[in-house]
Amino acid sequence: MLNKKVEKALVAQIEKEGYSSHLYLAMAGWAESKGMAGIAKWLYAQADEEREHMLKFIYYVNERGGRAIIPGFEQPPVDFDGVQKLFEQVLEHERYVSKSINDIVAVCLEEKDFTTHNWIQWFVEEQIEEEASAQTILDKLNLVGNGSLYMFDRDIMSMRSAEDTAE
Repeated sequence: MLNKKVEKALVAQIEKEGYSSHLYLAMAGWAESKGMAGIAKWLYAQADEEREHMLKFIYYVNERGGRAIIPGFEQPPVDFDGVQKLFEQVLEHERYVSKSINDIVAVCLEEKDFTTHNWIQWFVEEQIEEEASAQTILDKLNLVGNGSLYMFDRDIMSMRSAEDTAE
């Protein structure tokens, strides 16, 4: 049976993962409307991944005898101040999610829920990858500057493919 404090933290994470998916969908829609199909495709893939993370939390809570509550999600922004700022927001958001995952780890240890502690480690590792991915994109954008966004847009999915291959 799932510890109630742990359940509460996991249910709160369901909302964060769902919002993450919506945020990346909003970003993808913005990029696509600006003619940046590659960036949009990368963001759509991120949105799908975040939805999968939300589902993992839902399945786990229910499997352990808890009750996964599906919340409403806050409306994400619809406009962004350029690609650089957008990916700065991605990195900031991933750091926020990492902190939330670490807070769940702390609750698990406090409540001596070692089963959930073990299960959540996958997300700890995933967040390391998510932050590194966003930082890599920002590093590339800093190299590109304002001049060659076309080539960056064309090549961004190859960066994601390389990350997937490394796993």
